[in-house]
Amino acid sequence: MIDHNKEDLSLVSQCNLLSISRSSLYYKPKGENLLNLKLMRLIDEQFLKTPCYGSRQMARHLNREGYCVGRHRVRRLMRLMGIEAIYQAPRTSDPHPAHKVYPYALKGLSITQPNHVWCTDITYIPMGRGFLYLVAVMDWASRKVLSWRLSNTMNTGFCIEALEEALEKYGSPEIFNTDQGSQFTSFDFTNILKKHDIQISMDGKGRWMDNVFIERLWRSTKYECVYLKQFSCGTEARKEIGEYFEFYNEERPHSTFNGHTPSEVYNGVTYQKGFDLSCVQKAA
Repeated sequence: MIDHNKEDLSLVSQCNLLSISRSSLYYKPKGENLLNLKLMRLIDEQFLKTPCYGSRQMARHLNREGYCVGRHRVRRLMRLMGIEAIYQAPRTSDPHPAHKVYPYALKGLSITQPNHVWCTDITYIPMGRGFLYLVAVMDWASRKVLSWRLSNTMNTGFCIEALEEALEKYGSPEIFNTDQGSQFTSFDFTNILKKHDIQISMDGKGRWMDNVFIERLWRSTKYECVYLKQFSCGTEARKEIGEYFEFYNEERPHSTFNGHTPSEVYNGVTYQKGFDLSCVQKAA
């Protein structure tokens, strides 16, 4: 937004036009200290096991592990990581009127063919001295990872890049399912889906089972790649995660498909032992 090399408009004038202070141009975020990064890693690991843990219960867990931290600190870190306890909470407030929330369209739906339903989600990726966010687009029936992106912020841009890459490579699905995160309810994201005549489906609030397959992808990715590699930088993370998704799609046998890989299922492999893909979709 600010052009430091613009000769006909000074930095002060640009800041005034954007209603920001000039001092903000030189501010550099300090980031989280090493202890907080360690706590975030522990929270991430525990959350995969107990997604029902809120800040109170997570703080108790960390206390039992020997870390003297309070609920408010844990709550801030969980918000920074983009995670919250999964439970059916009463509806106490309405969504922001500028962002429409679409109904969940997959309940009881038989999803037996690739490109019938795609889904997406964002997860936290711990690093040696920081963290990143990972978004992936997955084909529901085959579990194939169609595209992915890493970002150091929870913005909408990297989600849109992943969506556009998947659409360019694989065409359009009939239905696209997400959670109610602001990245996916944004006009920029939903307008792309509408432009391609894709039906929009969104999970119920606090309903992790509505997008269960990509949640399972995160668990596999973290235990089989992220936690083992302990990335030191973004370049390493992109390389290793890219290689893992290639392995996941092309080589990793999937028990649901009698040992076939997601890519084989996506490409219409002939199943052995009378395997029927209709067994893949369970009523949510």
